[in-house]
Amino acid sequence: MKIAIVTGAGSGIGRATALLLARAGYATILAGRRQQTLDESIQLAAPDFDNCMAVVTDVSDPASVKNLFRVTREKHGRLDLLFNNAGVGTPSQPLEELSLDQWQNIIDINLTGSFLCVQEAFRIMKHQDPMGGRIINNGSISAHIPRPHSAPYTVSKHGITGLTKSASLDGRKYNICVGQIDIGNAATPMAAKMKTGVPQADGSLRIEPTMDVQCVAQAVVDMAGLPLDVNVPFITVMANQMPYMGRG
Repeated sequence: MKIAIVTGAGSGIGRATALLLARAGYATILAGRRQQTLDESIQLAAPDFDNCMAVVTDVSDPASVKNLFRVTREKHGRLDLLFNNAGVGTPSQPLEELSLDQWQNIIDINLTGSFLCVQEAFRIMKHQDPMGGRIINNGSISAHIPRPHSAPYTVSKHGITGLTKSASLDGRKYNICVGQIDIGNAATPMAAKMKTGVPQADGSLRIEPTMDVQCVAQAVVDMAGLPLDVNVPFITVMANQMPYMGRG
């Protein structure tokens, strides 16, 4: 049985992906900040909840991240997949009005947290037998074409792209594949504002289409199922009718 860690597994994309991995036969460790939402995710995994385990984790806390990977190693002895998904959105307000605390919180969770998880995954994957594994980082199309008033989030996702490229290179000799999924308008709680209208580059508000979060989960599981002599460096999964191509 393959072993997977999914961060941000208490809701949204993380929950959907963790459930699909469990149904695909992975022993899945669900990581998130709240025990209650993790437990709810596991109950939704029935009848496959025996494949699931919850570990309360704050990815911005190095000690908490170390505990997540220590528990995984002690329980299963190896790690085959990390879906580096935990992240938060940015408040929609002008760049010059953002506080340093708002900036730091998003960078700490979205970027530093992802780095810490990649680092711990490397430490397991490079020493296990057979050596190697797969890491999939949750990026964003906002790193390529940002929305108005999204500087901290956009910068954090640019950083994820750099982390993916650098870790992919560093992981080659250890048979570690590192790739990224850039997601556009998945129907998660974070995207609920799409139904009422979000700012566009021309200053208008526009209701935007969303897509079923299961489509994202399926894409992650498909990437995870590839042999380790194949990598998907970047994949974009988005609502087809959203204003992205040609945005701005």
